[in-house]
Amino acid sequence: SPGALRRAGNEEFRRGQYGPAAELYSRALAQLEAAGDATAEERSVLLANRAACHLKDGACSLCVADCSSALELVPFGIKPLLRRAAAYEALERYSLAYVDYKTALQVDCSVQAAHDGVNRMTKALLEKDGVSWRQKLPPIPTVPVSAQMRWSIPSAQAPGANTPPATAPQGERDKTAAGMERARMLKEEGNEFVKKGNHKKAVEKYSESLKLNKECATYTNRALCYLALKQYKEAAQDCTEALELDPKNVKALYRRAQALKELKDYKSSIADIKSLLKTEPKNTAALKLLQELNRA
Repeated sequence: SPGALRRAGNEEFRRGQYGPAAELYSRALAQLEAAGDATAEERSVLLANRAACHLKDGACSLCVADCSSALELVPFGIKPLLRRAAAYEALERYSLAYVDYKTALQVDCSVQAAHDGVNRMTKALLEKDGVSWRQKLPPIPTVPVSAQMRWSIPSAQAPGANTPPATAPQGERDKTAAGMERARMLKEEGNEFVKKGNHKKAVEKYSESLKLNKECATYTNRALCYLALKQYKEAAQDCTEALELDPKNVKALYRRAQALKELKDYKSSIADIKSLLKTEPKNTAALKLLQELNRA
């Protein structure tokens, strides 16, 4: 059955067998279409899954095609948006990637991968097209409120209880967009204070920014300031918050290790450095800190 094929495909995907997984998803799609009773939802999921296989195998154009088909069936699906964005990015079509990352953020503003993607594309487009890069962008679609996940509060009521209330006003969305922008500006101001060596002022800015948007980089930046101010407990806490958002974040692991070393918790500090080295085995700062810790 299509369901069994899809599960088998998921299993192959988990084992890193992307070709065979794509094959299984294709068979499931063919069966659904032959039966003629496929819901848009089911077909969309299979296309997005097959797109993930193409992306892993570096077949970016095929990934884009599958994601676009998935999005035609179910507009504003977060997975096909993110996968298509990644494929466009790999194809160096940065403005199209930017639009998809931005659209994904409208659907769900808590997706860190989309925030990071927007930041990367902004840098790339700035280098490519200069300051007026925004003028060359294709239009960014407006996501209807019904497709936004911002108000989905899972509750124990009937299924579908987590659909957004019909009363969520447009203003609510603008507020969030404005809030994100304000958070970004405050973070930038914090960064400027760090450059000037004023860590106290930077902490104030980062703290205000975090009230509006809990972002990984803001936590690791504030942790850096706390380290400079010798507030090691606070530094470690900020790194822990950052790692909740991004479990492999190298800066968070390194800075928490530094803080824990100062707090004389050598065992935990070493554990953090070892996790970091799994991601970046040649990180010289981390290797140096590990040497010091082994001597401590």
